[in-house]
Amino acid sequence: MKIVRNVMVAFLVAALVACAWLKPLDAPAAQQADAGMKRALITFAAARALNAVISVAQGTEASFQPLGVGVTLSLGQVLRPIHDLVEQFSTLMLAASVIFGVQKILISIGGNSLVSLALSITALGWAGYYWRQPRPPALLSRLLVMLLMLRFAIPVVTLGTDALWQKYLAADYAVSQDSISATSGQVGKLNPSISEVSDSQGLLEKMKGWVSKNADVKVHFANLKAAAEQATEDIIKLIVIFVLQTLVIPLLLLWALYGVARRAFEWPGPIPAGSAKT
Repeated sequence: MKIVRNVMVAFLVAALVACAWLKPLDAPAAQQADAGMKRALITFAAARALNAVISVAQGTEASFQPLGVGVTLSLGQVLRPIHDLVEQFSTLMLAASVIFGVQKILISIGGNSLVSLALSITALGWAGYYWRQPRPPALLSRLLVMLLMLRFAIPVVTLGTDALWQKYLAADYAVSQDSISATSGQVGKLNPSISEVSDSQGLLEKMKGWVSKNADVKVHFANLKAAAEQATEDIIKLIVIFVLQTLVIPLLLLWALYGVARRAFEWPGPIPAGSAKT
């Protein structure tokens, strides 16, 4: 049993040292970080465009005069609730872009030759101790776990997060992103423009024209309200998606990876007889 365990440890250490120098995970992880940053920036641009359209529409008023009595409807009354949400959403998307950029920098730092060299020396020293006794020195084990996390944690977490994103979140992201982009154009098109009734028209013509225009305004405002409600729903979905992708899932994977590394290298075998505290 001891021989089999030693062979498995030797194989594991050799694989870790080889991966530290060959870098099979670094390039794919960097590509996924770039892809995530691109998605976040595209969503940020869409949010800013929507915010600009809403800001313009909020200052627009639809005015018409039925039989000389002025009536004014403000689009800001419809769009005000979503305006603050879009502002906060665009800030979140900018923060998500920064997080993906930080991930790429950390991947580059972890792939530095000095880190790989330190990991190789520490791993070989740890293996040498392990082959002589079941428990290498605690300080050496902790150093090995720290170097393993520095070298492999970010690439593994990035690739793991992207795999989960592709499987569970990508479809919802595409639908919500397209809807946000479409809402920007829809809000602009729904901006009503009501012209005044000519004084040369008779009373019946004025009444008919006012009824028609009033109906159009109500339709525009109803459509604006529906568009605002749909945009709110899509924005909330995108917030959930990016919070999961940049915060929740990476932290869970990082915690799990750290637990596996500690279990594998800090407690690899039974405590030698006579070394337990009494």
